[in-house]
Amino acid sequence: MKSKLSSALWSAILLAATLFATPTRTYSAEPAVRPNVLFILVDDLRWDALSCTGHPFLKTPNIDRIAREGVNFRNMFVTTPLCSSSRASFLTGRYAHAHMIQSNGEKDHASHQLITFPLLLQRAGYATEYVGKWHMGDDDSPRPGFDRWVSFKGQGEYANPTLNVDGKEVKTNGYVTDLLTDHAVEFLKQPHEKPFVLYLAHKAVHSGFNPAERHKKIFAEQVITRSPGAKDTLEGKPVLTRKLPQAERKNMNPGVEDRVVRDQLRCVLAIDESVGRLWTALEESKQLDSTLIIFTSDNGFFWGEHGLGDKRAAYEESIRIPLLMRYPKLVQAKVARDEMVLNVDIAPTLLELAGVAIPAEMHGRSMVPLLKGDASSWRKTMLTEYFASAHARIPAWQSARSKRWKYIHYTADGQQELDELYDLETDPHELKNLIADPTAAAALQEMKTALERLLKETQSTPPQLTSLAP
Repeated sequence: MKSKLSSALWSAILLAATLFATPTRTYSAEPAVRPNVLFILVDDLRWDALSCTGHPFLKTPNIDRIAREGVNFRNMFVTTPLCSSSRASFLTGRYAHAHMIQSNGEKDHASHQLITFPLLLQRAGYATEYVGKWHMGDDDSPRPGFDRWVSFKGQGEYANPTLNVDGKEVKTNGYVTDLLTDHAVEFLKQPHEKPFVLYLAHKAVHSGFNPAERHKKIFAEQVITRSPGAKDTLEGKPVLTRKLPQAERKNMNPGVEDRVVRDQLRCVLAIDESVGRLWTALEESKQLDSTLIIFTSDNGFFWGEHGLGDKRAAYEESIRIPLLMRYPKLVQAKVARDEMVLNVDIAPTLLELAGVAIPAEMHGRSMVPLLKGDASSWRKTMLTEYFASAHARIPAWQSARSKRWKYIHYTADGQQELDELYDLETDPHELKNLIADPTAAAALQEMKTALERLLKETQSTPPQLTSLAP
């Protein structure tokens, strides 16, 4: 019977089961004017790799404009620093231990069943379009919740990618960032009778960095200055110095050469040009000030800090990302906020702004109070997690972070001796592990208690809706 029903019908059944079978959090009545949403997600962009977040020589004027005319959240984090898991958390407002997209492996079937904010907004009357990298498995077919779909298999290709456009294979000629932007601009230029969600998920700046031809010689003479974390001796980090079986060493994270950093930054230049084109499209279609623009990343990236490349570890360079938002009807210009916000907070925020009830299963919190300037009841501690996958050097972990302290707990049996504790106030680069320091014993107990509490608060049972999946 399932095969005879359309994907759209199954999506409707799935949504109905979610909304009526579970409690919801309702904040306010539907606003008189619901915002359009332009959500821009970049791949592997660390928090300080923009000029507006402090990069010493990279210039990103179009991205910076979002911060200049809106708000810069300077302490934004992903709940899991891994592409697939983080993307699922953005979409669902849930932790990976609940949505179960815990690796970059084959998650095709599971990702068709996710209850996402675009699906909920679509059923509330929004026009929705997805453009770019989905990367929860290799399946590039359209997912529930989107009226239009432009994606590609897995990681895709920087040059001449094959796209899936509404279920049809389309061969292209060009640079992937430009091609995805073409589709996004085309959508923005169309007349819209309904509010819209445009979810633009770039392949760039993912590793295998291949800049556009026009950018390949930029920064050639630029000196790459490393942060103090790149000089970490790894003393007190047994997780990074322990001996591994020879068979597992092939998957260890390498450090990052200067040429790799330059190529990643060169890829950012095309992203900035893309954002410039989106500004123009919104202005020319007179939709700019009625559109909430969000710019962020799926995780950070190590530039040799702690001897690492890639992401996955619990250190700041991996879990911390940029978050810029512009919506002049709600947010003042040139605002910087230091509260800890998470990728799971995006979905409930957009639902509240659209006047849509927030499913109780969502772990994130609406950021609308912060956007209005009220931080009185915001979180003081946060939970992050990682489930071991291909990189043997980084085992599974859970972490609790406050403004001052970070506790990293390695979850496998017999690995507790790997645990770490950092005082971020005196040691922001996480160089000195205080786990065995008696002067930090009280802080350690406080963070262990916080971790237990945060895990308990997010252990909601996933809805039993698998039989209703499309």
